[in-house]
Amino acid sequence: MLERRLLSNVPWGMVVLIIGISMVGLTAVYSATYTAHGPSSLFTKQTIWVCLGITVMFAALIPDYHTVGRYAYVLYALSLVFLLLVAFVGKTGMGAQRWLPIGSFAFQPSEFAKLSLVLALARYFAEDPRRGGYELKDLLVPGTMLVVPLVLVMKQPDLGTALMLVFTSTLIVILAGIRFKTVMTIVVLGAFVASVVFLVPPVRHKIWKSLKPYQQRRITAFINPSSDPLGSGYHATQAKIAVGSGQTTGKGFRRGTQSQMAFLPERHTDFIFAVIAEERGFIGSSFLIVLYVIVLLVGLDAAKSAKDKMGTLMAGGIVSMLTLYVFINIGMALGILPVVGVPLPLVSYGGTSIITTFLAIGLLLNIRSRRFMLFY
Repeated sequence: MLERRLLSNVPWGMVVLIIGISMVGLTAVYSATYTAHGPSSLFTKQTIWVCLGITVMFAALIPDYHTVGRYAYVLYALSLVFLLLVAFVGKTGMGAQRWLPIGSFAFQPSEFAKLSLVLALARYFAEDPRRGGYELKDLLVPGTMLVVPLVLVMKQPDLGTALMLVFTSTLIVILAGIRFKTVMTIVVLGAFVASVVFLVPPVRHKIWKSLKPYQQRRITAFINPSSDPLGSGYHATQAKIAVGSGQTTGKGFRRGTQSQMAFLPERHTDFIFAVIAEERGFIGSSFLIVLYVIVLLVGLDAAKSAKDKMGTLMAGGIVSMLTLYVFINIGMALGILPVVGVPLPLVSYGGTSIITTFLAIGLLLNIRSRRFMLFY
């Protein structure tokens, strides 16, 4: 009886949209990785990940989200263990040590850390409410929960994930409720720190020197891509060329010159949106954005209509995370944001990203499906 009621409450339209977006991703990966000998093994792996992800999404519907919340701290601790293992036995690639090798596959713990932090913060704020909002001293514990994985991620280094952790945590705090005085205090402190960083040359120089060379080049390229179009600005320049060359209707499937002739770097991961824009044009890429917007609106509705604070914070945190994913990745392709290595949800190649995103969406569906159920 419970299972039948649960299934009847599942927003099946959203499920269809999610699977549809993942199918768009599969066709884009197929095109971006196609070789003279046929489809790449990366496409085969991505297909496997998507199938596993869909299974995980439906599996996440089974346990009540309160049960998941009870294990939130365990999952958070487990993510920290994985991040620590990366520092000792992690696999290095493209100048960063971010992956744990598992046979022929590689697991990226930072992706799991983002979701586990959302769940842990949701449980903390749900169990420790403050009438009138949280003061600065009340944010010591959740602030520590953020800083620990943040430091481990920055050590890899992974600036994109670090930014995601900070922004997502900030949005959860806002959703949990924060006093206006606390907001103003944080704004003043932030303005003071920013002033010191930008206006005091020794501090600015020290922070700049602490960045990895490739991070320095990415920041420089974002400020002035034309300063080194064949070096640090190459990624952003080629992505903008691909997006612009797609014009209104695109060049057609597997007919994009930037991707098919390998001018576009990381075309199956960070810049997959540029591949879609080149092949499908403004109409096709806009359609994909509309699909994302619908999914995110349904997610917001799940947060708004959740029957308790735990559900609201979980759903709100997941929607915030997905929104940032989409905004930052597309912003990179359009050249309005620096290149920080953030995947496009359900579309970019990557097993850990695919599985984690499907799991997050499964929890979102879980919360929405139980909004009218009076027991758990």
